[in-house]
Amino acid sequence: MRIIGNDWDEVLQSEFTAPYYQQLRAFLDEEYRTRTVFPPAKFLYNALRRTSYAATKVVILGQDPYHEKGQAMGLSFSVPRGVPAPPSLINIYKELASDCGCQMPSHGDLTYWADQGVLLLNTVLTVREGQAFSHAKHGWETLTDRIIGELDHKDAPLVFLLWGRPAREKKKLLSNPKHLILESPHPSPLSAHYGFFGNHHFSKTNQYLTANGLTPIDWQIR
Repeated sequence: MRIIGNDWDEVLQSEFTAPYYQQLRAFLDEEYRTRTVFPPAKFLYNALRRTSYAATKVVILGQDPYHEKGQAMGLSFSVPRGVPAPPSLINIYKELASDCGCQMPSHGDLTYWADQGVLLLNTVLTVREGQAFSHAKHGWETLTDRIIGELDHKDAPLVFLLWGRPAREKKKLLSNPKHLILESPHPSPLSAHYGFFGNHHFSKTNQYLTANGLTPIDWQIR
């Protein structure tokens, strides 16, 4: 069954045939037919398509997509070019500047990271317009927990960046001592000053990748 179009199809084959996933698909078909849902259906699995299982080196875990028109593009924290960067993403850029000396980008499209092996995954992959968390508890969490678990099984070292309480709760799914887990408050303006700023997660990620013989991430958005 080809849903993603790369090795994730094999990794997640049993999920795509499971009853819960069939129920999720039926729910989504109805939601897309009767409501305004983000991201557009063509971007539903953008994170997995841009970053294959084999290529994943870093995981940045978000919650659910942006719920305002034109923002969600299937990559956590990312917005298409031409769309103003939301406050959380601005704070991510500020930490990048402080930690790694990166210049403030002119756009909020994080595809450049995804193409280097940074899996920009949300725990819930869809949302109704204007209604945050409206697609929670419909099956997405089962699928994304499986994705996190499969990544934990990888033999190659990975870095997991867990920002905010919902992401940090996923730490219980991670037990492989080869991986580095970095936690902090969320980059939201409500919490960034309580430990996101100054966490040095980007430089720590590259130090770990380099120490394990892997190519570091070029964090400067192009």
